[in-house]
Amino acid sequence: MGKLKKTDVLTTAQPRSETPLERTTRAFKEITDAEAKEREEKTARLRMARHDSEAGDT
Repeated sequence: MGKLKKTDVLTTAQPRSETPLERTTRAFKEITDAEAKEREEKTARLRMARHDSEAGDT
């Protein structure tokens, strides 16, 4: 086993640039995640409204 140099252990890889496909994929994921969050919030709000209205009806 060879001796490790200090620079061998502490070097970091250069950040590679994002490809157009990766940019598109990231944008798609951000949009769909935001839409899903809005949908979940709306569902919770409507569920609470229905629960409140049903509780008031009886």
